[in-house]
Amino acid sequence: MNPAIQASNLSKTFRDFWRRPRVEAVRSISFEIPAGQVFGLLGPNGSGKSTTIKMILGLLFPTAGSLEVLGASPRSTSAKSRIGYLPEESYLYPHLTPLETLSFYARLFRLPSAVARERIGQLLDMIGLSHARNRPVGEFSKGMARRIGLAQALLNDPDLVILDEPTAGLDPQGTRQVKDLILALAARGKTVLLTSHLLADVEDVCRQVAILFNGRILARGPLDSLLAQKDKTTLTFPTPSDPVTLRKLLDAARAALGADPSLDHPRQALEPYFLHVIETAARDSAAPASGAAPAAPLAPFLQK
Repeated sequence: MNPAIQASNLSKTFRDFWRRPRVEAVRSISFEIPAGQVFGLLGPNGSGKSTTIKMILGLLFPTAGSLEVLGASPRSTSAKSRIGYLPEESYLYPHLTPLETLSFYARLFRLPSAVARERIGQLLDMIGLSHARNRPVGEFSKGMARRIGLAQALLNDPDLVILDEPTAGLDPQGTRQVKDLILALAARGKTVLLTSHLLADVEDVCRQVAILFNGRILARGPLDSLLAQKDKTTLTFPTPSDPVTLRKLLDAARAALGADPSLDHPRQALEPYFLHVIETAARDSAAPASGAAPAAPLAPFLQK
């Protein structure tokens, strides 16, 4: 299977009015994103992430190097029709409703009316905003508007989904739902390229990452190989009810290793604990939701 994105010695230099080099934003980077994977493009502000994404989208032309997107030039309209894009800021018309917003984008994609109606209904269910389909988007919170932006990025059933800070502005429930959505898309063969400063979210969904700094790639590869501390091993076992048994275990480990092992209780992450508390409260509450409702599974048209 051909890679979804392939960049070789890709560079971008911005020039001033007299064509003099002003900023070398991307400096001869090379990477490959296999089809059907979630790939994280990471780095601090000004490292070249946005410039790289704009070149992938065909909005900027490389100064040097080569770039293929879905087996074609980024400038190819056929390739662009297979891409879904969520920018860092969700720029939506505030006077339009979610239904009108998605209908507008469906016309831009030239989707048949029947197909558009079906997909819009499924997407509104998926993002948990069916109950607010007729409210103006200008009344929405940032997180609710972000969900509309995500639905827009998936409306054309893209093969490549590019998400710039996809969980920005979302509450922990929305963040978990977006991460589950990303994993579900990859499981169905779609390629996802995302950027995020929330590295815990990146660890949850990405198989591979590339870390940019000052326009160059400093590290690249599978997360498991980049993060594994192979000089240490973690052993987890039930806590013995008898403290003498625990002391014997520690003594045996100390004798075998010649060093004191560390001892601590494993701790669950805050995210699943928070979600458990909120979901329990939601089940026990009879009041209607004022914000986004719990999201539905992946929209049926995206599962095909």
